Amino acid sequence: MEESLRGMEERNLLNKLRREFDCGGGDIRTVSPLNLAFVGDGIFDLLVRTILVERANRPTHELHKKKSMVVKAVSQARMAEALEKLLTEEELAVYKRGKNAKPATCAKNASLADYRKATGLEALMGYLYLTGQEDRMLELFKEGLKCLL
Repeated sequence: MEESLRGMEERNLLNKLRREFDCGGGDIRTVSPLNLAFVGDGIFDLLVRTILVERANRPTHELHKKKSMVVKAVSQARMAEALEKLLTEEELAVYKRGKNAKPATCAKNASLADYRKATGLEALMGYLYLTGQEDRMLELFKEGLKCLL
């Protein structure tokens, strides 16, 4: 059992990154919520892109249009609202830290309220990824997508 867990850790992208690039190991609670959102934005985008490509081999411009409908702040804000009631205390605290952070910029096609909710969701995704909680991240992502369909 221990060997299979070790094998899973070796296949985990986050652990490989940390090992290969000699990073990680810091206290995640000290990471800025905007830095968590920075990572979460990339993870969120990667999840959407992966699903789209895996489901259909389409022209890139079509994939981009579909991706943009999900990753925009308004859609992420709707997802965040739908997920709030499902979050643990810890997850809710991370979400709120991200939502209440003061970003240097704002989305051009979203209200400030939606932008902040989206930032909170991205901070949560970044937190879950950086703490190795990929299963929970995917569970919330999948549940959040339901409100967009």
